Amino acid sequence: MTTSRRGRHVALLVSIFGVLVSTVTHAASVTLTDARGVRVRVADTSRIVTLGSAVTETVAALGAADRLVGVDASSSYPAEALAELPRTGYVRSVGAEGVLALAPTLVLGSVDVGPPEVIDQIASAGVPVVIVPEEDSFAGAVARVEFVARAIGAEAEARGVVSRMREDEARASELVAAISPDERPRVLFIYARGVGSLLVSGTGTSADAIIGLGGGANAVTEFSGYRPLTAEAVIGAAPDVLLFFDSGLASIGGRSALAEIPGIALTPAWAEGGILAFPGDFLLNFGPRTGAAALALAEALYDVAP
Repeated sequence: MTTSRRGRHVALLVSIFGVLVSTVTHAASVTLTDARGVRVRVADTSRIVTLGSAVTETVAALGAADRLVGVDASSSYPAEALAELPRTGYVRSVGAEGVLALAPTLVLGSVDVGPPEVIDQIASAGVPVVIVPEEDSFAGAVARVEFVARAIGAEAEARGVVSRMREDEARASELVAAISPDERPRVLFIYARGVGSLLVSGTGTSADAIIGLGGGANAVTEFSGYRPLTAEAVIGAAPDVLLFFDSGLASIGGRSALAEIPGIALTPAWAEGGILAFPGDFLLNFGPRTGAAALALAEALYDVAP
């Protein structure tokens, strides 16, 4: 499709969108300052598109999955609630046409949603676009839930969600407090997308944050962010536990294939069987299940750690 034809197509969708939403009864409005520092007025939450798996999960946890009319391709939880919903593309490469065709009355996005010009195009069509603030911490997870709740008018539901989050986090904290800092297992998080694509987490990542919440010590503190895995780095990190997404571990052939990765077989984790894997969105979404993730990781670490 040429640029001019695409522009005419988007313009037509904008016109259709205006007719559709004009017939909707609006809820009480709220004005929010989103993660961009933009003030956005939300007046109708009857048709929500979410762009970002943590945002989608949060809307569903607040009891509003029935208001979702579309989600991005990264959104997979809760699977049953999302199974029949249209997908709008990947969170970093959303298309305006696909979103506007769903006639949303609200778009909620994560901070990495894009490209920016597409988000601007959606907003220019008259659709409120709210970018949800995020922080990789338990407090940040609670703040995400409460922010989304304000955006969609689900503050009462948020109180129950946050209460359960705090209960799980408190149980995790009890387990962690029982172990002195110098006895906490050294955890190496490996982000795997096949044998040829292996990265290890340093500090300042969401993996680093959940390792801390779960009572582990990040085995790599010499750098921030992610770097390619090397045998020297793995051996030098001397991890007691190797942590993966379950999909990542499967992508390299499962546990039995780990010994073929240079350096892994020479770690305490391999010698002691300290291999853990969790669903990626459960472990690192930093949303309604973060307390549960911290608790699950803490329980698993103290089962497998030397």
